[in-house]
Amino acid sequence: MFRWKYPFILLGGIGISNVGAWVYLIALNLIILNKTGSPLAIALLYILHPIATICSNAWAGSLIDRVNTRRLMMGLDIFRAICIAFIPFLPSLIYVYILAFIINMGSAIFQPTSMVYMTKLIPEADRQRFNALRSFINSCGSLIGPAIAGMLFWMGTPYTAIHINAVALLFSALIIKMLPNVDSRLKETERQRITWQLIKKDFRVVFHFSRSNTYVVKIYLLFSGTTIIMTAIDSLEAAFAKGVLSMSDTNYGFLLSVFGGGIIIGSIINSLYSKKLAVNLLIGMGTISTSIGYIIFYSSDGFFSATPGVFLIGIAVTFANTGYMTFYQNHVPVGMMGRFESLFSVMEAGFIVVVTVLIGFAAELTSIRPVGLIGSFAFLTVGLLAWKAVTGEKRKEYF
Repeated sequence: MFRWKYPFILLGGIGISNVGAWVYLIALNLIILNKTGSPLAIALLYILHPIATICSNAWAGSLIDRVNTRRLMMGLDIFRAICIAFIPFLPSLIYVYILAFIINMGSAIFQPTSMVYMTKLIPEADRQRFNALRSFINSCGSLIGPAIAGMLFWMGTPYTAIHINAVALLFSALIIKMLPNVDSRLKETERQRITWQLIKKDFRVVFHFSRSNTYVVKIYLLFSGTTIIMTAIDSLEAAFAKGVLSMSDTNYGFLLSVFGGGIIIGSIINSLYSKKLAVNLLIGMGTISTSIGYIIFYSSDGFFSATPGVFLIGIAVTFANTGYMTFYQNHVPVGMMGRFESLFSVMEAGFIVVVTVLIGFAAELTSIRPVGLIGSFAFLTVGLLAWKAVTGEKRKEYF
């Protein structure tokens, strides 16, 4: 049990940060909606994250692989806390967007940094269970965060919630400080200056690794494909539930709870049976089952017929995410993981922006249901490709 001491501390930090992120997102949505009354102004918030990823992660990987990841995570938490604390005092909306963009850049750098740290901290034999527990913590955050935000709004204002989130990030930094240093041998690389020549050299390192490890890159790209499609068709989910299925706010809220419940159940199954669930089957069956859940949802004609699809998505996505993440941690060298994830996340973010905008326009010009179904069947195609990839002859070398 002692070997799980630090992983549990890390999970606690992830949980606090995740709850705080939900409180921040909902509070910022309300602040902008109260100031503008414009749905477009809210939509711009959701575009900021992938754009920030494109702007930051092209160079961030070179930094992540050369510095102390624990110190960088602490610094990013403190930096984001200070930026968030300033939001209530900004004189106009344009400054809110600029600061939100900077905060998103910090979050975009934090993601691959935390992945590198987790991979170094968690032994390979424990990664599958840790990833399942991480999904569980994140799903609890998606349920608890909005509830805490609602309570804070009742007690005060969205600005109160913003300040609470800043405190949560500072507390997260304090928890990270309690974790061990896993980068004690980085003294030489920490002194290297991040120049354009160094970044180009790192591009070539990732390119050569990708060319000689095509199977690893193939699985990673399949995971990126699911992320892109899910983000795009999820952008239609609220409009479909409220506009096409005519759900009340209460029923829509319950539907989201069913999704969260599915994630919790899937995460518990994953963590309890991590030694018995093969990683390749988690990837293949998880991706196919998630796509089937979306097909059921976008084929539904009411609340009761939509619920099984949403529940299936919640369960299946935890299996798929745990499988993909465990495979990634086991087969991408940790010494270049920051550069690898950062560079590929730039491409992924670009596709997310393009595909989400295209699907939004298609739904506007035609109707939501057929566009959602087309996206769901595209997801199924990716699932079938994933199944073929993880059950073929090549699997023996990697699973």
